[in-house]
Amino acid sequence: MTAGGRFFEDFRIGETIRHATPRTLTAGDASLYSALYGSRFAPQSAETFAQAIGYPASPIDDLLAFHIVFGKTVPDISLNAVANLGYADCRFLKPVYPGDTLSSVSEVIGRKENSNRQTGVVYVRSRGFNQRGETAIEYVRWVMVRKRSPEAPAPEAHLPELPEAVSVADLGSACPNIDRAAFDLELSGSPFRFEDYEAGAKIDHADGMTVEEAEHMIATRLYQNTAKVHFNQLSEGQGRFGRRLIYGGHVISLARALSFNGLANAFHIAAINGGRHVAPLFAGDTVFAWSEVIATAALPRRDDVGALRLRTVATKNRPCSDLPLRQGEGYEPSVVLDLDYWALIPRRP
Repeated sequence: MTAGGRFFEDFRIGETIRHATPRTLTAGDASLYSALYGSRFAPQSAETFAQAIGYPASPIDDLLAFHIVFGKTVPDISLNAVANLGYADCRFLKPVYPGDTLSSVSEVIGRKENSNRQTGVVYVRSRGFNQRGETAIEYVRWVMVRKRSPEAPAPEAHLPELPEAVSVADLGSACPNIDRAAFDLELSGSPFRFEDYEAGAKIDHADGMTVEEAEHMIATRLYQNTAKVHFNQLSEGQGRFGRRLIYGGHVISLARALSFNGLANAFHIAAINGGRHVAPLFAGDTVFAWSEVIATAALPRRDDVGALRLRTVATKNRPCSDLPLRQGEGYEPSVVLDLDYWALIPRRP
């Protein structure tokens, strides 16, 4: 029998959902990911660089691993979604290498019907496990899901309590101790280390990247993301926007790739504190990005890397030379993504 996905009234607080189809990641997946976004961070790009600084092999890009774990959850969580709304308390706990196999499990931790009675918001905590049963990635997301029947009675609202940010003490477990003296700044593409950044600094990443229809379709298939809003023009052509939405994770990866210009040595995403997809993105739009350093932090018991708390904002069809963010009480109309995360960067020898 075929599966039509869950609707809002099908979710139960405390329910655990084990998602289908484990996924073994390969060097081919890493190469395709690089081709889609043009990411240039040195440890993920060069085996020689990664091994020189202390990795056993070049790691899978953090966001590629995140998207794979996320994609596993889609058929059970967001197949009937209107939109993925946000993320919180996302931690990268184990490095992922080619040959590792990831699988996903989610727990329903919150739900609330919307006032239109057509949809509701569901909160889940999802975990991605490697083949040894170790948690590699853990995160919370909330998604707006269609109701099967608008007349169905509304369940009691339950909203989870989420931390404002991931604790500094919880950062770094997915990054081995690195040889900071071996972190070649010429090869990495930037002379700047942890000590060169300070809270309040704003960085215009300058470059723009136009989203192509083929690229975002390849990306969603790479992640085995089956959400109708991304790949089914027949169904979405009759919807609110009249066309397919770009997967929100595609925007995150684009912004991360663009951030290389100014943050080239921030080589590892250690945690995502929170994120919002502010507005839809479509094929043909051009994405720009800028970042603000919210805070800098030394890691407990580590002197090889420090952590930058970054707020990266992505816009569509508007360069970020004037660093747009808000207009009055809301976001400036060009903003599509507001992402708050911790990234690790080498310290001076």
